[in-house]
Amino acid sequence: MKGIQYVEPLVMLATLIRLFFFAALSGIVVGTGVTLFLKVLLFTLQQTGHISLWMQMLLLPIGGLLNGLVLYYGNQRLSNQSDSFIAAVNLHSGIMPLKPLAIKPIAALITLSSGGSSGKFGPCAHIGGTVASLFGQLLHLKPEIQKIMVVCGISAGFSSVFGTPIAGAIFGVEVLTIGRIRHDYIFPAVVASVIAVGISKLASIPYPTYTIISSSSFSEDLFMKMIILGILCGISAWIFIELLQQIKLLFNTVQRSFHLWQPFIPFLGGVLLSILILIIPTDYLGLSIPIMNHALNGDEVPYCSFLWKALFVAITLGSGFYGGTVTPQFVIGALSGNVFAHLLGISPVLGSEVGMVAVVAAASNTPIAAIFMGYELFGSVTGLYAVIACITAYIVIGHRSVYPDQLVIYKKSLWMYLHPGIELGKENIHFSYSLLKRIERMRHHHRDGH
Repeated sequence: MKGIQYVEPLVMLATLIRLFFFAALSGIVVGTGVTLFLKVLLFTLQQTGHISLWMQMLLLPIGGLLNGLVLYYGNQRLSNQSDSFIAAVNLHSGIMPLKPLAIKPIAALITLSSGGSSGKFGPCAHIGGTVASLFGQLLHLKPEIQKIMVVCGISAGFSSVFGTPIAGAIFGVEVLTIGRIRHDYIFPAVVASVIAVGISKLASIPYPTYTIISSSSFSEDLFMKMIILGILCGISAWIFIELLQQIKLLFNTVQRSFHLWQPFIPFLGGVLLSILILIIPTDYLGLSIPIMNHALNGDEVPYCSFLWKALFVAITLGSGFYGGTVTPQFVIGALSGNVFAHLLGISPVLGSEVGMVAVVAAASNTPIAAIFMGYELFGSVTGLYAVIACITAYIVIGHRSVYPDQLVIYKKSLWMYLHPGIELGKENIHFSYSLLKRIERMRHHHRDGH
């Protein structure tokens, strides 16, 4: 044992060097790949960003049909293995199928350039995870290192998109499970993220800067209001997830009931969006960055704005367009935070900033990453209040997520019962026996009282 005691620091140093090498490799290749995708995306958005309403109404169904065709005929050549980056780490030893790498980024470009309401992290995470997985396979890495490569790819993809290397690193680790974080993944994830962001900045990928709120003292009253804001943002995230699930179920039911050709379903989604923009502003199409920035600047936004954005995203993704969900979470969070800030009597700038990260904490089950994002994007004052709002929203959302393949390791409430280690979408979560007994006693007491 004494020999091990003295040799162990050298072994850990060698481990650190090894992790740094693989993380740096992931950061370079993923940062390059994601930067190329973002460059192409910026170019396509510039071509379609200022079209007329009628042209937009025509483009949405066309984009839906093209999405359907690309995904339908592309997926016909794929194996049955899931291409989820979460499943790759949790269930498949870091192995991701390579063929979707040529399909999903194209589908995402079509979605966003045609006005589909979605985000850009999904395709970037897919690029990051798949490219990192490919390099791991080429190097014949062991499963544990292979999984680290994929985590580095996810983290680097997130960081390149949003310019937040620490939050991106934590997100790539935290999003895998509910209730547990693999600390041994954090160092390589941070290294990969920092390198990827550096490459994106060298390529002049634009990252927004936000208002930094300065304050000399901590307010207990404001802290308590942030708990309420966290509850409301958790409910906003719950509405978003529920809309996404129910509208997807609706389109699937329509497809099965009328035996419709699968690529035709996103076309119907595009038609529905085209009808909606006759009565709802087009602000909620695409990435919706302008209206999110209005909210973050403290400008007044419509009270139903976060509901409209959630509805547009649910129709887009639920009908079969391909895209990400993190940017929509930012938009929904900023809009809902702005609206609720006016109701709570707090600064709409602070409310929007905290709401932006609180919805991500809830909908993605990543409160720690969201807290770091609050600090990285908005500074220490917002980050301080974001802590309680993010954790509150994370609890309020319960056991649901935009990523149904997250593994549930620890339940969020002692009054809930579940089997640990099962995918969230496959878990039958129900109330614990003790809570059911307590409810039954309350019923008897209420009956006896009458």
